[in-house]
Amino acid sequence: MRRRPRSGGVADCFEVEESLRARGIERIAGIDEVGRGPLAGPVVAVALILPPGCRIEGATDSKRLTAGVRERLAAEIERCALALGIGAASAREVDRLNIRRATELAMQRAVARLAIPPEHVIVDGLPVPALGEAQTAVVEGDRLVHLVSCASIVAKVTRDRLMRRLAQRYPGYGWERNAGYGTQAHLEALARLGATPHHRRSFAPIQYSLEFS
Repeated sequence: MRRRPRSGGVADCFEVEESLRARGIERIAGIDEVGRGPLAGPVVAVALILPPGCRIEGATDSKRLTAGVRERLAAEIERCALALGIGAASAREVDRLNIRRATELAMQRAVARLAIPPEHVIVDGLPVPALGEAQTAVVEGDRLVHLVSCASIVAKVTRDRLMRRLAQRYPGYGWERNAGYGTQAHLEALARLGATPHHRRSFAPIQYSLEFS
């Protein structure tokens, strides 16, 4: 199922979840991913189930929040969650499968790691066939659906932490600041240092760097 809830007030962000509960569906997971666009690092997906009626004040699309607010909210979300699963697809899997299929794989892994199996999932954007028929896809779900907003925050915080750790192993690319995205500093480092095992070789800037290195 694909839908777009009304945008606006706080109550709207629970519209999809409440409509599912009205049909007797209780175990509902929100799913979102982070890291489709970077030149380096994995795609990270999070699936989570919150208690009915749980509201994390300030939760919205992770891109609209500062790093400090994301960290604070992620800790609160993790404390409140009934179940939380994190899945990732590596840069090599992105190259082997393509970014769309790698993203689906990360989402599958996140759902598989939930301690409580969901009856239904709500995903951001377009439907994800790999997750089965018991799903609702919501355009801009990371902004409009509370469960998906919370998943997007945890996914962003998780991936940023990972990229900071990788930055210590591969200094010079600025991953602690750019999280692997193609900033000017990152591109200049690629030209100077070459690609690492965590760069996505199927992405054009990396192909160009390898061709002329």
